[in-house]
Amino acid sequence: MNDVFGLFPVPLLQARRVLDATLTGALAAHFEARADQDNNSSGRLSHTTMLQPGDSPLLGMAAAAVTPRLGEFGLLLFGERLGWSIKEMWVNVLDTGGYQAMHNHANSFISGVLYLTPTHADARTVFMRSPGGTDFSFRNDHDGVTQGPYNAGKWVGPQPEPGDMVLFPSYLMHAVPHNPGARRITMAFNAIPTRLDSWGYSVAFAGA
Repeated sequence: MNDVFGLFPVPLLQARRVLDATLTGALAAHFEARADQDNNSSGRLSHTTMLQPGDSPLLGMAAAAVTPRLGEFGLLLFGERLGWSIKEMWVNVLDTGGYQAMHNHANSFISGVLYLTPTHADARTVFMRSPGGTDFSFRNDHDGVTQGPYNAGKWVGPQPEPGDMVLFPSYLMHAVPHNPGARRITMAFNAIPTRLDSWGYSVAFAGA
């Protein structure tokens, strides 16, 4: 008899209807025109400047809805219920044909995406293995391979609805494929804990 153990899994939390329809629609309408920053991934992707929850009552309401889930997810990552705060927020506007290249988020511990408009099934967020350092340097990858959690190079997130959210460790690589559908508006954010303590070596994070 063989036992298979999934060692050191990476958690990803999906929360349905974190924002109600009224707040979701108001955020999309308010920030759509303010997404005037170009993105070097694609000419059909733009975003707002970096925002803080205090910059708008709408952002404050969104942050208030998100923050309790950060505590739940942080418990999975660090084994303790810590205080959390949102470090920055920004709105992404992805037009038809646009995409977001593979990337992760620096200087944070939890990152998330709030979906403000419907998302085409082919433009769901895709999460990927790190491109190097913890895997074999030669892969077995062809049409006959059965993909599973131990050999797949990427994982396509579940189909989101407006108001849904995903949380993931900030180091996790992710991307958005070419969007064949209508304009896709999301709000991304990064969060930090109040402090981390490693056997007495404690670090407090400013702004948390």
